Amino acid sequence: MKTPNTAALFPVSLAWIEKLIRFDTTSFQSNLGLIEAVRDYLAEAGIPATLTFEPSGKKANLFATLPAADGGTQGGIVLSGHTDVVPVKGQNWDSPPFEPTIRDGKLYGRGACDMKGFIGVALALLPEMQAARLREPIHFALSCDEELGCIGAPYMLADLKARGITANGCIVGEPTDMRPIVAHKGINAYRCRVHGHAAHSSLTPQGLNAIEYAARLICFIRDQADQFRAQGPFDQDFDVPFTTLQTGTIQGGIALNTVPAQCEFSFEYRNLPGVDNAPILARIQDYAANTLLPRMRAEHPDARIEFDTLALAPTLDASEQAAITQLVRALTEDRATRKVAYGTEAGLFQAMGIPAIVCGPGNIEQAHKANEYVTLEQIAQCEAFMRKLIQSLSVTT
Repeated sequence: MKTPNTAALFPVSLAWIEKLIRFDTTSFQSNLGLIEAVRDYLAEAGIPATLTFEPSGKKANLFATLPAADGGTQGGIVLSGHTDVVPVKGQNWDSPPFEPTIRDGKLYGRGACDMKGFIGVALALLPEMQAARLREPIHFALSCDEELGCIGAPYMLADLKARGITANGCIVGEPTDMRPIVAHKGINAYRCRVHGHAAHSSLTPQGLNAIEYAARLICFIRDQADQFRAQGPFDQDFDVPFTTLQTGTIQGGIALNTVPAQCEFSFEYRNLPGVDNAPILARIQDYAANTLLPRMRAEHPDARIEFDTLALAPTLDASEQAAITQLVRALTEDRATRKVAYGTEAGLFQAMGIPAIVCGPGNIEQAHKANEYVTLEQIAQCEAFMRKLIQSLSVTT
């Protein structure tokens, strides 16, 4: 009979992961309960943490450093994870989403996969990190509002820059089946408001239909998407090998018999590494300003079109020569090239000058769904990876 894998059946980090899942950190709510619990845990271990708050003060990022054996705090490796999760409303769960449940070798709960599994492993292995003679520090970076477009971490990164804190590399523990991800697309999200002029629908020439002009702009955005799909540029290592654009939400008008005075819609585009994101928006704004707006103002002088930025997150394109890439490849024994269409905070670290790579437990296909889970085997693999990382950063005798 085959001996059960005890480490997989009872990973040491299970208690911490379950504790994190029990915090309802849905993005529209505060994450301070979780952040303060981690802060207090680190403080008990003698590690001070710095919190950086987003403007409302209801959410925070956490950054803490476990120094090297010689007391050094510069350089080293950042272990990065986001604490917020997506909503569960409207999803049919077989068990309470914020009460972790184990069934058939899987840990169920919102955030189990995305991405409290990785955070829990890192926190649970802190005693082993402290027991090692580290030649480089290990940093903990926990963020808020990643699920809203990576808008929380920039407050933390700005603070690190202001304090002169550096690192040699960053591992973002998004769910990748513990396989290295070396590139992802950028996220660029915007809201557009089209302002027309209301009138009774029987007197349409006296009004300006905001929905109709918004529709023209939406069709232009689709035309840009079709052009990227047909003409590229392409990167066949991605599951969707070209830059994409799409309109996600739209609302406008108050009644069928009223010419709508306003229409608002949101759109996004996800650019490949190497594709400049700025010209894409510039083309859309130019069409709005120089093609649509003159026609609109010929119908009513008060017409206008406004754009607001909702989220911006840069691409990741990890260098194969970067030390962090080589280290994670060595620890996972995985040399395959993998690139993904979804975004992470790794691009933000890279933009700050900290080389980054994505690698964590769980599968992205389980994220954001009802009955989200991570297998205990994946947690065990992450623990084994983390122990190898600790060893690789330790002084050898």
